[in-house]
Amino acid sequence: MKLVEGERLDYIAGTDLKVIQSPNVFSFSIDAILLGRFVQVPIQKGQILDLCTGNGVIPLLLTTRTKAQLVGVEIQSKLADMAKRTAALNELNNRIQFIESDLNQISNEVKRSSFDVVTCNPPYFETITEHERNRNEHLAIARHEIYCTLEDVIRVSSQYVKQKGKVAIVHRPERLTDIMTLMRSYRIEPKRVQFIHPKKHKDANMVLVEGIKDGRSGLTCLPPIVVYNEQGVYTKQFRFIYEGNRE
Repeated sequence: MKLVEGERLDYIAGTDLKVIQSPNVFSFSIDAILLGRFVQVPIQKGQILDLCTGNGVIPLLLTTRTKAQLVGVEIQSKLADMAKRTAALNELNNRIQFIESDLNQISNEVKRSSFDVVTCNPPYFETITEHERNRNEHLAIARHEIYCTLEDVIRVSSQYVKQKGKVAIVHRPERLTDIMTLMRSYRIEPKRVQFIHPKKHKDANMVLVEGIKDGRSGLTCLPPIVVYNEQGVYTKQFRFIYEGNRE
């Protein structure tokens, strides 16, 4: 597999899977891996959709947890190309399909109400300065709500997930009220929440949320995950989850 200038190969922790990355375009971080470990997926058959898939790391990781067919949707051409080449590199073209598309205009080949699970690691920030956009457009699109908003993500997730199917996202805790409100507005009942803290006595800087389409009310708040100990080393708890030994 030939890499483009600036690209490199990385591994997903706890797996033999290789991922094509470029710090100039996009590199996955722990939020994507934690979402891939957090979401509940069917072990055997099924269909899973990943919105804002980037270089495809979440669908790639999910192939280790499920035999379902996976679809990733990404608006940026370079990232969609990286995702497709990553799938080929890992000989997973028969399991994963990547589509270059605006999530608000997904083609008819992807059927609504047909997915058992929808995941998304969306852009976190609502606003962007002209300086940030001009500095690196690829990173700006991945991080800021330029082409899709949080409401777009939740609305589209609701459109494509089956009734009683699951929707899971990772985001910033300061948007949790918006996430919960929007989920209920689009018939997704929040069911599981987990906060990620950089250190034991630090405020959470990430939150994982999973809901069920037309599910019953009742929310479980899972034990928090602490990433680093006081020495700045990954905690045993975090490594256990991050490397896929959770289940």
